[in-house]
Amino acid sequence: MSFTNLPKWDLTDFYQNIDDKNIELDFKNLEKKVKKFSNDYKGKITKLSGEDLYRTILENEEIAEKFGKISSFSYLNYAANMLDQKNTAFYQDSSEKIRKISKDLVFFELEINEIKEDDLQKLYNSSENLKKYQPFLRDVRVFKKHQLNEDLEKILLEKRSTSSSAWSRLFDETINNIKFSYDKKELNASEIFNLLSSKESATRKKASKIIGETLGKNIRLLSFITNILAKDKDIDDNLRNFAKPISSKNLNNFIEDKIVDNLISVVKKNYPNISHRYYKIKAKLLGLEKMHYSDRNAPLSMDENLTSWEDAKKIVLDAYNNFSPELAKIGQKFFDNEWIDVGARDGKDSGAFAHPTVPSVHPYLLLNYQGKIRDVMTLAHELGHGVHQILSSKQGYFMSGTPLTLAETASVFGEQLTFQEILKRETDPKRKKIIIASKVEDMINTVVRQIAFLEFERKVHDERKKGEISTEKLCQFWMETQKESLGDAFVFDDEYKYYWSYIPHFIHSPFYVYSYAFGDCLVNSLYSCYKNGLENFEEKYLEMLKSGGTLHHKELLSPFGLDASKPEFWQQGLDIISNYIDQIEDAE
Repeated sequence: MSFTNLPKWDLTDFYQNIDDKNIELDFKNLEKKVKKFSNDYKGKITKLSGEDLYRTILENEEIAEKFGKISSFSYLNYAANMLDQKNTAFYQDSSEKIRKISKDLVFFELEINEIKEDDLQKLYNSSENLKKYQPFLRDVRVFKKHQLNEDLEKILLEKRSTSSSAWSRLFDETINNIKFSYDKKELNASEIFNLLSSKESATRKKASKIIGETLGKNIRLLSFITNILAKDKDIDDNLRNFAKPISSKNLNNFIEDKIVDNLISVVKKNYPNISHRYYKIKAKLLGLEKMHYSDRNAPLSMDENLTSWEDAKKIVLDAYNNFSPELAKIGQKFFDNEWIDVGARDGKDSGAFAHPTVPSVHPYLLLNYQGKIRDVMTLAHELGHGVHQILSSKQGYFMSGTPLTLAETASVFGEQLTFQEILKRETDPKRKKIIIASKVEDMINTVVRQIAFLEFERKVHDERKKGEISTEKLCQFWMETQKESLGDAFVFDDEYKYYWSYIPHFIHSPFYVYSYAFGDCLVNSLYSCYKNGLENFEEKYLEMLKSGGTLHHKELLSPFGLDASKPEFWQQGLDIISNYIDQIEDAE
């Protein structure tokens, strides 16, 4: 089955191309608007009436969305082909221009935080319009004690181009330029990692060794990038007085450190009952006493049928429609229009994502589809993000964004719906067992593996406070956390110690990874409510998605009778994974 000539996205809803004269025109207009905004309001925010503050926020939001439009366009161009030097130059230049122009807006949020709480309440009472932006103002003011003075904020913003952003770009281009020599072919990262789920053990083992050895040849640079970015974050955290390296991410997610600590603790306690137990079962199913680390994603069925792109679309949309025709109708738009870049190719970002862009345009999805069940689930996942982003866009640019923890809700729920659809269509008991096992593996990858990633990050960032970390130490941290999470069902060869170095989340968004575990456990609990017949579940679920960033986890979960502050909440989600493993054991 061929997976060439798959759909590519059309970015002309932004601009015709990177040479479009409207881009430069928009930059010039933005420069004028920012200067006018600064001249009109700097030093005056605390003195505005409720209605005037409302109009000021609207004006600022309009400016921010136009910046977001250019930023989204430049990034999506870059992600589609990182080997094109014109694309990379345009992406870098656009980012630098945006930071340079937008630094004159730094005062806005700083001055908002100078408004006394009693005075702000009076402003709300005087303006119904301003009340609409209560969530925005609430979230801005959360960061009050971690903000610096205007001059420092400007410097940090502008220097990002030559600090964290520059090093992140170097990482991306390094990984995307690395070629993996396999059977006289030069494969990109996406192509060779795909071989780790090959039917053939020899293929998986050979590919895994080449991956490790090739990463090892580049490990000095990748270790240096990791060290630089960890130090960059440490400097920023110290300046802003964050208690722990993870605390800034938790605050951005509007979630308390204690809740994340509970999640980590409960997942780690469940390592033996979930991942350790499952991988021992998998080893047995594969006829092995011990699995090589390359067997972790080995297919349990040697005759796995690849799913065509057209069939994948139908499966996912049918699953969405069976739950909610409204969700399916929105999902269909991504296929009717050119909003998805589907196939794997050289230079393209090797992962998968849904980019929310701006409310005035629409989200775009990026996949590297190769026909495996896992790829179908990835489509379901990213489409969930896309649908969520469209529903929340009604909140406007400032309030449509959802905290990362909750942003995974619709995506993982979409996966769960699709899994049930695939299971429903299968009549062969043996294949059903394999499908359940595949789902368990995905859930382990989403929960256990991501928490292990988080533990690796915690070790790295804590150690970096003491000084530069050696490559040997980085590799040691990786092996410790991997062995702890995966258990003794695996044999690890020496080259596996370098596998930490290709994971982009460590580079682009430190401590992001727990969001996946949070989302998976949350969705498992939500799905239990759905299957148990909670009244008006669909309506409540859609309202949750439409709320965007206006509500935090407590308010969002309350209609479902759920509370993320309790360890039992996390255990409830993990019990679903354990129950699936029970089903596999019972079927033996």
